[in-house]
Amino acid sequence: MKVWIAKAIVQKTISFLPFKHHVNYLFQRYVTKGVVLTDALMGDKLIHCKSHLEYYNKYGKKKEGFTTLEIGTGWYPIVPIGFYLAGAAEIFTIDVSDLLKTSAIHDTIKKYQEWHASGKLKDYFPNIKKERLEKLSSLLSLDIHPHQVLEQINIHTILGDARETKFKNEEFDLINSNNTFEHIYPEILIDILKEFKRVLKADGIMSHSIDMSDHFAHLDKSITVYNYLQYSDSEWNWIDNSIQPQNRLRI
Repeated sequence: MKVWIAKAIVQKTISFLPFKHHVNYLFQRYVTKGVVLTDALMGDKLIHCKSHLEYYNKYGKKKEGFTTLEIGTGWYPIVPIGFYLAGAAEIFTIDVSDLLKTSAIHDTIKKYQEWHASGKLKDYFPNIKKERLEKLSSLLSLDIHPHQVLEQINIHTILGDARETKFKNEEFDLINSNNTFEHIYPEILIDILKEFKRVLKADGIMSHSIDMSDHFAHLDKSITVYNYLQYSDSEWNWIDNSIQPQNRLRI
């Protein structure tokens, strides 16, 4: 049996279990190693963060103390912390699942410290706010709820539906996502984008990084990133799962 098929079966099974996201976390951390904060993952997310900031500075109305909204908080808040270091005043991140852990936040901060010490961080944040880097380091001593940890640096986590936020009209300078849209089905994604248009300032921008590859190919090198396109919608419904759904949308 191919590796990707085995993973698909396991995740399909997990999707029917109680506490499915916690079970999937354990599966991905200790079996597939998919949620370990490697240098590769850190670099990938920092590229996203750098791109979002460059697009905002180029196309938006650049200002000190800008406000951001992210959809898809995920396991590691790399991009929100990056925005904090770059000078954002308020950072909001929303997800339908609560995947954050205090230990993962600490791992993220330590990775930022390592990259700063090695000089690699300046490639992504040439004008990093040093006082904010010091504030970030102070969070390592906190052993409190992960959401409370992030509140110390003006990162506000929201557990809920991005189609119906409680934000006022034109509240954000920058709205972003990082490998999230490919996991949202079209009818839901349309309503999310309508809501984002409502809460985005007239001179703000949206910047979204979307991975349109078959995610099973990340683990199983015997298949290509286009593998999942060979299946009909009905066939794919049997393979797909609610843990890490893939909508297969193309440009």
